[in-house]
Amino acid sequence: MATPPGGQRPPRRRSALRRYTGPPSYPSVPRWGFPQVAWRWPLALPNRTRVDPAERVQSLSATATSVLWTTAGLAGVATAAELWRYALLLRSRNEALSRSLLAFSDALVITAGMLTWVVGMLSGVAVVLWALRARACAAARAGVRPARSDAEFVAGVLVPGLNLFVPGSALAELEHTALVPEHVRDPGTRPKPSWLVRLWWSAWAASVVLGWVTFLWGFTEGVQALANGVVLHAWTNAAVVVLAVVTIRVVKYLTRLLVPVDTTAIPRLRVLGVRGAPTPPRPERSAVAPR
Repeated sequence: MATPPGGQRPPRRRSALRRYTGPPSYPSVPRWGFPQVAWRWPLALPNRTRVDPAERVQSLSATATSVLWTTAGLAGVATAAELWRYALLLRSRNEALSRSLLAFSDALVITAGMLTWVVGMLSGVAVVLWALRARACAAARAGVRPARSDAEFVAGVLVPGLNLFVPGSALAELEHTALVPEHVRDPGTRPKPSWLVRLWWSAWAASVVLGWVTFLWGFTEGVQALANGVVLHAWTNAAVVVLAVVTIRVVKYLTRLLVPVDTTAIPRLRVLGVRGAPTPPRPERSAVAPR
C-alpha cells in the first residue's frame, strides 16, 4: 500500500458549524478592496491615435448632405404653403373662405417656416464645420497656410455685409488649394472659381438678400403689403431650396477632391455593349488542301 511522503497524516477534525450572525462590521471603512470608480469595459476608452483629416472631412460631408436634403424638402413644403396662402388671398377677393381652411393654411405656413429655419441653421452649422475641416485638410495636403484664420472665416459667414463676399471667396480658395496637389493649379496664382462655385456664390448671395428684404418687409402695413410679403416669403423659400441643392453638389465635389477614392470599394465594371465603333476586321482563313 502506497503512503504519502512523511508518513500517514492524522485525519482533520471538522469544526463545528457556526450560526450566521449577519454581515461583518468594522469600526472604520476598510482600506482594502477595489477602488471606488465606475466599472467599464476594457475597450470602452477612446483611442488616442491621430484621426486622418480626410476621414473627418468625409464624415462631416455625409452629415451636411443629410441635413441639407432635409432643409431642401422643408423649404419646398414652405414654398408650396406660401403659394397656397397667396391663392387663398386671391380667392378671398370674390368669396368668403371657411375658418378651418384658413386655420390649416396658417398652421402649415408657420410650421413649415419654423422647421425650415431651425433645420436650416443646423445645416449651416454642419456646412461651416465641414468647411473648416476641409480648409485644414487642403492646406495640409498642399503644404500652404489658409489665407484666413478659422475665426475670420466664421466671422465672415455671420457678419451681415461680409457674408455676401467672404463665403464665396473662401470657397474659391478652398477649391484652388484642393487642386494644387493634383498639379492643376499653381499655389502662387490667383484662384479662379469653377462654374459650380460661382453658381453657389450667386445662390448664396440671392438667398441672403431675399432673406433680409423679406424680414424688413414684415414691418410694412396694408393689405397689398401683406400680399407682397407672401410672395417674398415664397421666393425666399424657393431660394433656400436652390441653395441647399447647390451646396450638396459643392460639398460632394470638394470632398472628392480632398478624399482619395478607394479603388478596392469600387465595384467591377462589365462591358454590356459598344455603340458607334467600327467593326473589327476578321482575319482571313487559310485554305486547307483536301486530303
